[in-house]
Amino acid sequence: MSAAVVGLAVVVGLLLGLMGGGGSILTVPLLTLVAGMDPKEAVPGSLVMVGASSLVAALVHAARGAVAWRIGLTFGAASMVGALAGGLLGGRLPGPVLMVGFAAVMLVSAVKMIRSGRRAASRGEADDADDGGPVPLARVLTRGVGVGLITGVVGAGGGFLIVPALVLLLGLPMATAVGTALLIIAMNSAMGLVGHLGAARLDWALLGPVTGAMAAAGVVGVLMAHRVSGSALKTAFGWFVLGMGVLLLAQQVVQQVAGTLR
Repeated sequence: MSAAVVGLAVVVGLLLGLMGGGGSILTVPLLTLVAGMDPKEAVPGSLVMVGASSLVAALVHAARGAVAWRIGLTFGAASMVGALAGGLLGGRLPGPVLMVGFAAVMLVSAVKMIRSGRRAASRGEADDADDGGPVPLARVLTRGVGVGLITGVVGAGGGFLIVPALVLLLGLPMATAVGTALLIIAMNSAMGLVGHLGAARLDWALLGPVTGAMAAAGVVGVLMAHRVSGSALKTAFGWFVLGMGVLLLAQQVVQQVAGTLR
């Protein structure tokens, strides 16, 4: 286990605790490209790291009153149903179509998050979430199924889709959306790991220390999140997702051009 693996895991943990996203899409490349793990082992390994770190960070958020338990548990359960349907649908669609579609959703969400954050900042508000009372159960269920469907189709997503859904569609304040998203990510990671347990061997000698470092960094990220205004955090999250979406689109373009030239 190299210092580079631990160092990068710390960075991912910080992002996860601070923004509630970035775990699943960054941890698999970390395990395959840096740690040299086989992709079949990296996926369940990533689920262990992201799931454990998200749960720890969610509990720290909860201690500060920044987890909407009813919405999180309901949204999480609904997203699991949607993810199952999305997984069945995704297997019938071409890979490039899936990735371009995922990138497009990321870009739209990112732009809306940036605009929302700037709008709140221009008004001198910490956040511009909807405080109109309890969110109707039907709305939570439908949004959860929708996000789960997209996540299941593309095989990724996590906080990149959950946080914008909680903020833009359900009106949660940014800090609460991050904490609630971490709870949902932990639930989804646990369910995903169950599906991999019989087919993959987990390298606990590597995963144990790296997961510990990532979880500790996630706690630091949570503490940082509660020191930043909701509008600033929302804008930063939007730019982060925008950058990742552009990189994903660029990757698909390069692959298609390379395939054409062969």
